[in-house]
Amino acid sequence: MPSQVEMNHLMVELRPRLHRYCARMIGSAIDGEDLVQETLARAAAALPGAGLIERPESWLFRIAHNVAIDALRARRRQAALASEAEAGDAVGESSPADARVAAAASLATFLLLPPTPRSSVLLVDVLGHSAVETAEILGINVAAVKAGLHRGRGRLREIVEMPAEPPRFDKAEKLRLRAYADSFNARDFDRLRGLLAEDVKLDLVNRLSLAGRKDVSVYFGRYDAVFDWHVAVGLAEGRPALLFRDPADSEGRIGHIVLLSWAEGQITGIRDFKFAGYVMEGLVIGEL
Repeated sequence: MPSQVEMNHLMVELRPRLHRYCARMIGSAIDGEDLVQETLARAAAALPGAGLIERPESWLFRIAHNVAIDALRARRRQAALASEAEAGDAVGESSPADARVAAAASLATFLLLPPTPRSSVLLVDVLGHSAVETAEILGINVAAVKAGLHRGRGRLREIVEMPAEPPRFDKAEKLRLRAYADSFNARDFDRLRGLLAEDVKLDLVNRLSLAGRKDVSVYFGRYDAVFDWHVAVGLAEGRPALLFRDPADSEGRIGHIVLLSWAEGQITGIRDFKFAGYVMEGLVIGEL
């Protein structure tokens, strides 16, 4: 059985891979991070009584799978794992063509697959697990994994080219976010501190969490101390977001996003993904 130190190291190492799985299971890079956090919390709580863990990586992915299924059920989706018909022996490990189709599919596309085909395609074609390993993670037999792969791959090929529905952006929210971005770019952090609600919460994803205006106010000082950012307003998975770029990046790539929550004109939540770069993979972003 791995030690607590070894498991902590493995959790840090696997976090991007766990996110790739969770994000595609839930259809959102942002919500996928919530599932990763829940996965790691459940794993930490279960570890003392888990007994012998022969394959820690499979154990963590099994927890992530259960967390994802729980989340989908909470959304009232038809997410219960169903028995799959037996598939022929020709369906098995991932091919380069299968991997390319899976890689091209948007996060939301995976939500169009039933749970078992979705999980099978993700674990085999996206994350590179074998059919045997996938069966162990999902708690089903290899034949069911092969059936899920057959069904999931076929469905993905049908829908991967489907055009996405254009997102909507409330005009008032756009103006509010634009004013915030303008103040941020002007380094008028005193004004932004004045917008914080007394019970504001900060989630500096993969780094720390703070609560309360006094503690969260230090957040702006971290940005004030550096000059490697410029803020624009846009959409991340259809949600109003702040888009951060490094002005020195000649390609103008978006380095990370920040999401804000508001109530009665005050900021009640800040979710900053600066230290969770893996969330940017597959994140659908539009600039306004």
